[in-house]
Amino acid sequence: MELPFYLSFNEFENHYYDNLEKWFDEYHTASETDYLKALSELYSPYLYYNFANDQLQADATIQIKDCFFPYYEKIGISFCATCENGKPTKNNRHLNHQFEWKTITMMEYAQHILDKINRYFSKNNEKEGKNILDFINNHEIITSREGAGFCVNYNQHQATLPFLKAYLPVYGQTVNIAVYRDFIFSIVQIAEFIDHKLKEVHAFENMIYTKLKSEAKFKVQMSQQFLTMCN
Repeated sequence: MELPFYLSFNEFENHYYDNLEKWFDEYHTASETDYLKALSELYSPYLYYNFANDQLQADATIQIKDCFFPYYEKIGISFCATCENGKPTKNNRHLNHQFEWKTITMMEYAQHILDKINRYFSKNNEKEGKNILDFINNHEIITSREGAGFCVNYNQHQATLPFLKAYLPVYGQTVNIAVYRDFIFSIVQIAEFIDHKLKEVHAFENMIYTKLKSEAKFKVQMSQQFLTMCN
């Protein structure tokens, strides 16, 4: 069962038991704990543990390669290139394509994907009877490149699909800023709701708070070990 992704806490809360019932209908031997663990996996990528406040906070960002081709643009050469999982294809390896990592918000990422789809619509006649959501995982569109710019990793893109399905407009050119702001405000509330339910079933080790706190501590320990080795 593909769990729906909600951008608003009210929607999430209002549909919790309806979706739980559907979960039981599909997975007859499953428990509410299994359902909550799936929800934890779905929403935890958009959160992080804040040591200073000892609480979860929104972190709806993604790391993406900002690709560029030195010298070619300076001499006025234009081309169309394709990146496959962050690597140049056979047709463009000779272009000496380089990149730098950038962290962007999920709203920026969604707009980038939306722009790709709309550019595809403007050049092709496949739009009739279809909409934006029909193309959000089209390999050709997602990995397409036109000169320099963000180079989407198709494998990484798969993890963003629940969010994109919920956030991207069915039709249109721009994403909704107000909806995104509501999501940033709601994601911590959603996590707290899930964790409260996990506490009720005594599945403390599966709580988003517990998981992200543990991951944050591990990163700090690894960083300290690295510094010790360097010194």
